[in-house]
Amino acid sequence: MQIYEELQRRGLIAQVTDEEKVKELVNAGKATFYIGFDCTADSLTAGHFMALTLMKRLQMAGNRPIALIGGGTTMIGDPSGRSDMRKMLTREDIDHNAECFKRQMEKFIDFGEGKAMLVNNADWLMNLNYIELLREVGACFSVNNMLRAECYKQRMEKGLSFLEFNYMIMQSYDFYHMFKEFNCNLEFGGDDQWSNMLGGTELIRRKLGKDAHAMTITLLTDSQGKKMGKTAGNAVWLDPNKTSPFEFFQYWRNVGDADVIKCLKMLTFLPIEEIEAMEKWEGAELNKAKEILGFELTKLVHGEEEANKALEAARGVFGGTSTENMPTTEVSEADLFNGTIDAIALLVKAELVATRSEGRRAIEQGGVTVNDEKVTDIKKAYTLDEIAASDFVIRRGKKNFRKIVVK
Repeated sequence: MQIYEELQRRGLIAQVTDEEKVKELVNAGKATFYIGFDCTADSLTAGHFMALTLMKRLQMAGNRPIALIGGGTTMIGDPSGRSDMRKMLTREDIDHNAECFKRQMEKFIDFGEGKAMLVNNADWLMNLNYIELLREVGACFSVNNMLRAECYKQRMEKGLSFLEFNYMIMQSYDFYHMFKEFNCNLEFGGDDQWSNMLGGTELIRRKLGKDAHAMTITLLTDSQGKKMGKTAGNAVWLDPNKTSPFEFFQYWRNVGDADVIKCLKMLTFLPIEEIEAMEKWEGAELNKAKEILGFELTKLVHGEEEANKALEAARGVFGGTSTENMPTTEVSEADLFNGTIDAIALLVKAELVATRSEGRRAIEQGGVTVNDEKVTDIKKAYTLDEIAASDFVIRRGKKNFRKIVVK
C-alpha cells in the first residue's frame, strides 16, 4: 500500500488542494513539505503528536520534511480556534521554547544533511521591512476573503486585533519564502489552518506563477467532538517533567471506548490491518486495545523502557499489588490549614480536579476514595502523620489517582 492510501485508510486526510497531484508527489517520495510549530510553551503537547507522526510517516516513505519553528509568527499569535488573544511572549521566551521543541522533535524526525530540515521563521520574518512587505505581498490578499476565513470567525465575535489579522499574511509568506529557498512544494497542518494554508498557495501562484499544494489533517477529537490532549483542564505534555511517562500512558489508556480504534489508526505505527481487526473487539478486549494504545504512544515519546514501566505500574495499581511508579504528589506543612489538609485540597493539589468546586462535586457524587475507602464527607481532612503512615492513594473515579507523599 502506498503512503497516500495509507493516510486515507487511517482517517488522517481532511482537505487537499489537488488530490491527484499531492498523491503523486508523496507516493513518489518527491514532496518537500513543511509543518509549522509556534513556540507558545516550553514543550510540545499531545495536540502536536499527530503532526509529528505524520512527518515521520512521510519521511519513512522517502519525502523530505521541514519542521518550521515559529520564532517569528509566535511574536504575533495565531487566532485560529481561539476566542481570546494569545499571551504575548518575549523574544527570550520564544527562543528558549524553540530549543525545547528541537530536542523533542529529534525523537520523531531524522534531521541531517539531505534529510529533514529544521528552520526558524524568525530568520526571515524578523528582518522584513513593513513598507516593503506591503508593496511586495499586500496586493495579493483580499481583505474581503480574509474576513470570511474560518480562522478569524471566533475572534471576530469578541474583537480581532490588527496584530492577529496579520497572522495569515505571515504564515503565507513562510510558504512563499520556503518555496523559493528550499523548493518546498507542500504544506501540511491541522484542519483549522486551511484558510492560512490557501493564502500561501495563492501568494506563490500570484508572485511566482507556480503551483504549490496544501493538505490538512483531521483534528484529533473525541466522540463528543472535543479536542483531545487535555486532562483535568491541563495539557498532556511530551516533556516527562511536565507529564510523567506514567501519566502520559494513563491518558491514552483512559480514552473512551468509541475513540480507541481511531487513536490507534491516527497515532500509532501498528499495521493498519492489525488495527482494523480490533474494530470487532468488545468489552475486556477494548481495554486491551487501550493498553496497546498507551504502550505504543509512550514508547514513541519516552522509549520502550519507560513504556514497559508504565504498563507494569498500571497493571500493579489496578491489580492492587503495587504503588511503585505511581505518579506522586508531595504535600508539606505549607499545604496545611489548622494542622490538616482536606480531601478537596488534596484533589486539587494532585491535579485530579481543576477547582475546589469540582472536587466538592466529585466527593458528593461518590467518586473519590482514599486508600480504597470512599470519601463521603466533603470536610474530611488528614494530618501529615496519617499521610506518611502508609501508601496514601487518592482516586477520582476508577482510573485517575495519585500517591500522596510527605515532603
